[in-house]
Amino acid sequence: MPCKIVLALMAGLCVAATAQAAPAGQPATPPFSTAITASSFKAYDKAISSDAMDGRKPGTPGGDRAVAWIVQQFKRIGLQPGDHGSWFQQVPTVTTALQDRGQIKLDVKAGDATQAFNFGKDFVAVTLQAKPKVALEHSGIVFVGYGIDAPQWHWNDYKNLDVKGKTVVVLVNDPGFATGNPKLFKGHTMTYYGRWTYKYAEAARQGAAMCLIVHTSDTAAGYPWTVVNNSWSGPQLALPVSEDPGPRLPVAGWITAATAQRLFAQAGLDFDQLQAAASRPGFKPVALKATASIAFANKVTHGSARNVIGVLRGTEHPDQAVVYSAHWDHFGENDKLKGDKIFNGAIDNGTGISALLEIAGAFAKQKPAPKRSVVFLADTLEESGLLGSLYYTKHPVFPMDKTVADINMDMMVIIGPTKNLQIVGSGQSNLEGMLKTALQEQGRAAIPELTPQDGFYFRSDHFSFAKAGVPALMTQTGDDMVHGGIAAGKAALADYVAHRYHTPLDNFNPRWDFSGITEDAQALYAVGRELARSDTWPQWDQDSPFRAKRVEMMKQ
Repeated sequence: MPCKIVLALMAGLCVAATAQAAPAGQPATPPFSTAITASSFKAYDKAISSDAMDGRKPGTPGGDRAVAWIVQQFKRIGLQPGDHGSWFQQVPTVTTALQDRGQIKLDVKAGDATQAFNFGKDFVAVTLQAKPKVALEHSGIVFVGYGIDAPQWHWNDYKNLDVKGKTVVVLVNDPGFATGNPKLFKGHTMTYYGRWTYKYAEAARQGAAMCLIVHTSDTAAGYPWTVVNNSWSGPQLALPVSEDPGPRLPVAGWITAATAQRLFAQAGLDFDQLQAAASRPGFKPVALKATASIAFANKVTHGSARNVIGVLRGTEHPDQAVVYSAHWDHFGENDKLKGDKIFNGAIDNGTGISALLEIAGAFAKQKPAPKRSVVFLADTLEESGLLGSLYYTKHPVFPMDKTVADINMDMMVIIGPTKNLQIVGSGQSNLEGMLKTALQEQGRAAIPELTPQDGFYFRSDHFSFAKAGVPALMTQTGDDMVHGGIAAGKAALADYVAHRYHTPLDNFNPRWDFSGITEDAQALYAVGRELARSDTWPQWDQDSPFRAKRVEMMKQ
């Protein structure tokens, strides 16, 4: 038997052997469960992030070992196969890989002069239509501000504008962030209109041939240009058009702020002045006296990945379900790196999978058993655009109007016990009130997320459920450490993002203090437990953009 398989099996046995009673002093009364312990959480995280899993990339032997291990744990816990008798839900994929990206140029012509921009340094671009060849010639360029059509905010950058076949240049984030005005959109907090996914979708709906998002700053985007370059330079995965038929751009790209300044100057315009004007109500789009051309080739392949689904059937309302979700995938190995080549993903998202298993074990041992069914979704391809969770919401085990809520767990940073817990995207639904109640039972508090401008509510799998209308909750580690206070907490969270996030350094550390993350998992269990034993249907807040879909769904 290969050594790595032996290691994986040993890891699974290790988890089974280390599940034990709660440490002395841990709360043992409802709504918390002594089945959720630091020792078993630690064993789960060690196993799922071990080298035996080879970084858990879908479609690789390491990814196959990861899903087999998750099934092994689901069986041991006592769950039932979730997808019509199968543990697996096959997620079809289309992969589009750029060819000879170093040779790709973005040519902008103004008058008799043509300026060439370089792939990677100045811009990145892909097709969202999964075509082998893409060619755009002399497409007229229009600056449309933030590229937003938001009726509830009385804002429409596309009003009375025809951009069919044209190239639209848009700013990242939204006017509220740019101005800091709390009455404009949501001020410093990014709304969905600020996310690149929305901007590409809206440009496609408007008939644009190419949309270029300006990376105005690391703060506005939520990440540096290097992340954009790395993310958009490799193979791009998507669901087939048959599964996700919305309009798709022929060319979707990003440009740096310096590129935007050069491009606009070539057309006789001042980008900085137009950027400032675009944040004010009543801004009018500006057509540049310039055209854009680009051509590139792609290798298009078809494949699949697997969601892993386990279910506990409810005793009184088995047709209604509470969903817990956490993605199992990560980035695999990179042979081009020196030294450590494996992206182990101990935090992202070994912690989420560990919490999913801990909570599943608590529900399985719970007396009385839950009245509603509880779904445990270990989804795939989160790192490729939330594809596994998106596919699930289109092919759910329980219909969306019978899905009570989604509680998602992703990148739960381990820093030790904290006095608080962040609510990602706070102000969305009354699930947050239920979480606050659970935290109060622990003597802790809830706080809004620390970096609302980064738009994390739109960057993990709960967002797929939110778009489908299902109230969804996600949390992040708090910043007020029991030992060290807020200064220590902020420093620890920042250190993870700066030095280990999405790198081979996201490794398991046996010296970690798992007591804090165990409390976080207990609080999330408490929220789901309350939902699973009651007739409560969580509600979106009045101003949530996801409320209308839920209201219409429940009418039917």
